[in-house]
Amino acid sequence: MDDQKPRNVPSAAHKHLSRDRFDFNSNPESVSHYRQSTISKWRFAFICVGVSLGLFLAMIDSSIVATSLFTIGNEFQDLDRINWVVLAYTLAFVGCSVFFARMADVIGRRNAFLAAYALFLSFSLGCGFSKNMTTLLVGRTFQGIGGSGLFSVTMIIFPEVAPEGLRNMIGPIIGAVISMAGVLGPVLGGALTSAHSWRWIFWINGPIGLLCMIIFYLSWPEDKYLPNLPRRCWRDLDYIGSFLVVAAAVLVTFAFQNAGIDRESATPWSTGAFIGPVAAGILCWIVLVIWEGIFERRWSTKMAAIPLALYRNRIITATTLNTMFLGFSFLATLFAVPLRMQVVNGKSPIMTGVLMLPMLGATGLGNIITGAISRRENRLSETMTVATIMVTVGLALETTVSDSPQVEPKFVGFLAIIGLGYGMITSAATMFTTMEAPVHEHAPAQGVIAQARMLGGSIGISMSSALLALQQRAQLTGIVTTADLQDLANIPDILSDFQQAAIRKTYNDAFIKTMMVCAIVAGVGVILTMGTFRRGRVSLSEQRERMIRDEMSRRQTEHGLSWKEPYSSKSSGRSA
Repeated sequence: MDDQKPRNVPSAAHKHLSRDRFDFNSNPESVSHYRQSTISKWRFAFICVGVSLGLFLAMIDSSIVATSLFTIGNEFQDLDRINWVVLAYTLAFVGCSVFFARMADVIGRRNAFLAAYALFLSFSLGCGFSKNMTTLLVGRTFQGIGGSGLFSVTMIIFPEVAPEGLRNMIGPIIGAVISMAGVLGPVLGGALTSAHSWRWIFWINGPIGLLCMIIFYLSWPEDKYLPNLPRRCWRDLDYIGSFLVVAAAVLVTFAFQNAGIDRESATPWSTGAFIGPVAAGILCWIVLVIWEGIFERRWSTKMAAIPLALYRNRIITATTLNTMFLGFSFLATLFAVPLRMQVVNGKSPIMTGVLMLPMLGATGLGNIITGAISRRENRLSETMTVATIMVTVGLALETTVSDSPQVEPKFVGFLAIIGLGYGMITSAATMFTTMEAPVHEHAPAQGVIAQARMLGGSIGISMSSALLALQQRAQLTGIVTTADLQDLANIPDILSDFQQAAIRKTYNDAFIKTMMVCAIVAGVGVILTMGTFRRGRVSLSEQRERMIRDEMSRRQTEHGLSWKEPYSSKSSGRSA
């Protein structure tokens, strides 16, 4: 839609509305006055490639190390800290997702995405050149910050630039990328580790990411083809809230991880090393909620780190909590399965990845199913409920596996059930958030979903580590030394058959307990899905039109705000 002068608005607001290139007429209910993306489908296809691969790299790096942790820990002789290779990434992801999304409102979508790409790729290469565990963890932290930007800005770009006829495919596309990255990660990680070195799981990001950056940069359209969005200022960001999010997430996760490496206490849950960080983390969450309430009342025009207004929507609240609980179960499973396969079944990293392929295929299928079910009618609530039940059942069935050195077919089959359900959930959660969040809150809403998924996953991984440590203390004390546990890669060479059998049983028992906890947590997710049901539902396209009308009314009501110029080619660099 071409820029026009506003009509039938107070003169005081005329200048503001003109600067925003936002048009109202005597019929504010008309959706036509919200300028939507008018880019061609071929240009969107190229943008889709650049953005989707960026999202894929960001998500796969949270799981690609799953089958390589064992190898990394053995090389650095530091198995106690191997889970931090994952947690450093996921916690940085949790802490910066919403902040990066907000930053996109300041410097523009394209600039924010390119900055995230550059940060992610540079520290990916740094991780590959790490000489010790500490250097690797530092690199993973900054890589996670870049990954959080690739995720959250992707969630903003897709709904804004997608042509009208392709918007219903956004949810399935994003869900497919996230789910497939989660399961394909261990496969690629195992293949690269076995064929070359674990360092290649980081180095490979360089050439792939650089190509994607170029494609994205060249395909980005001129501003006149994009939605008319106001630009914010750096002073509008909520720095205190962002810090509290990081502190709360890190402290709680650290407590569980610390319990996992405490080899002296029989009850690490009752020690100060566990209770202290948990209490401090809970306090940070409480302070965060109080602060955000104050921030919302006193600085309503600024951008809160966690916009509490979103959680007045019951469906968004239920979706966010379900995402966190399922993130706990899925990521804990994703890291417990490869470790079990390598220790109990004696599989190589590449064979471990191959055995997880059915889970990958089922995950992709789940995303397709979700998109197909809700193409005409809004069946997202039913889809999420059934999918969460499937994940819960699959996790519960995994508790029936034995400690046999042979891989049981049912073990792989149950993973496929979990993958199918998780694929459906991921797609449904993305579509729910896009349809329910106000247009001006799409960025933080998607960032919150990312935070919830990674926060739950971080706690799940730490819980799995703690359960394994408890099982080792209970079953291996006096049988295997701590030094032997640090060198599990050489089990056949240094341990007797009795000791090997004891280790297999210990790791399998720890896996079963992990699956039990994950099934219980996923079961809570089933209850939470009840909060997503609504009477009088409309189709996804009708819901989007409602959100656009609400955004028009909001802008008209708040026309007195002082905005900067909308994103322009001058401020965002040369447009393609």
